[in-house]
Amino acid sequence: MPRSRLLPQILVLCLGVGLCVASACKHSSTEASGEAAPPAFAAAVTAKDPIAVYEALERLIGEQRDSRDDRQFAYDSIQSWSDDGSPAYAFARAAVAGRLVEKRGLQAGELVAEVESYIRRCRESEPDFREGAATRMLGTLYVLAPARLLKHGDSEAGLELLEAEVMAHPERLEGHLRLAEAYVAFGESDPAMPHLCAALAGEARLGADDRRLLARLIADAGGAAALGCSSGAPS
Repeated sequence: MPRSRLLPQILVLCLGVGLCVASACKHSSTEASGEAAPPAFAAAVTAKDPIAVYEALERLIGEQRDSRDDRQFAYDSIQSWSDDGSPAYAFARAAVAGRLVEKRGLQAGELVAEVESYIRRCRESEPDFREGAATRMLGTLYVLAPARLLKHGDSEAGLELLEAEVMAHPERLEGHLRLAEAYVAFGESDPAMPHLCAALAGEARLGADDRRLLARLIADAGGAAALGCSSGAPS
């Protein structure tokens, strides 16, 4: 299956007709507009906590209750706050920018570059931030994003990051899932199989969005019957 079919919505790049300029399309933040925050974000916005905003958005996405405005609101809120230089701010900024690309495709190249810049900064500050979440995000970005939109990596570098993460932490199901996604994106179903099996064995521990990704990858790899799973994670 072509890689373009496998880009997660975080990297759906609307580079043709209908793009709007980020500065023109961006909604004002709650503080700037004076409007009340949506209920899902109220506590996080009051606390000015970027990670809490990110987590609130991820809950909505996991429950499939998010809207385009929710993603825009989360991005505008984090962007409007002072960057304290912390890995938490950098991670939340990168993750929410990626989720915004999924829905809107606003200046996609610029936003992909923003994701790359902030997630690299997060890893530089704290290499294992959120148990490898930053590494998985950067590796997946490098594997799936067009090389012309990246400054510091490419698909091979992304695959190496994901392979190293799984080798160092085989107990992390999300690492297996993202590595399987990378292999399937390369059209290499066979090396993806043991990692899909590992994720499938612990499926109940995955978030709802990851479970949906797992189902899509299994289908892309030929279906559950083709996996030939045995017990245990890959070594």
